[in-house]
Amino acid sequence: MAKPLPLQDIVLPPAISWWPPALGWWLLVFLVPLLLYGLWHLIKRLRRKTAVKVARKLLRQIQQDDALTPRQKLAALSALLRRVAISTQQGGDVAGLTGERWLHYLDRSLSGQPFSQGPGRYLADAHYRPDAPDDVDMAGLFQLCDQWIKRQR
Repeated sequence: MAKPLPLQDIVLPPAISWWPPALGWWLLVFLVPLLLYGLWHLIKRLRRKTAVKVARKLLRQIQQDDALTPRQKLAALSALLRRVAISTQQGGDVAGLTGERWLHYLDRSLSGQPFSQGPGRYLADAHYRPDAPDDVDMAGLFQLCDQWIKRQR
């Protein structure tokens, strides 16, 4: 008769611990927040580009609308610039600006002071007057508003 073999019981490996995580988990921990941050910036940038594109289209419509009086065009320009400022700026402090403070806010995006000292000064209060001032340079004002809209970030 043959001699029995000295066999041992099955030895199980130690249980896999949860620490340290595998390389895939480390990549997931660092890449998911990075991707979310990048996606947030992309959406923000696309929203700004869309707001600027729509604002420039509305600006051209206001400029080409011959049915509007100069006073109505001034009111539409003022409302358009305010809408662009509110939609592209962080915080809600833009909505409450009026008069000279509004013009100085608009001047910050451009060199010089084209709103408080130049053709943009009529945006402060001309749309509240019964009649538009006679010396309004509408072509220069539309060009100035277009420059301001392009510079919004």
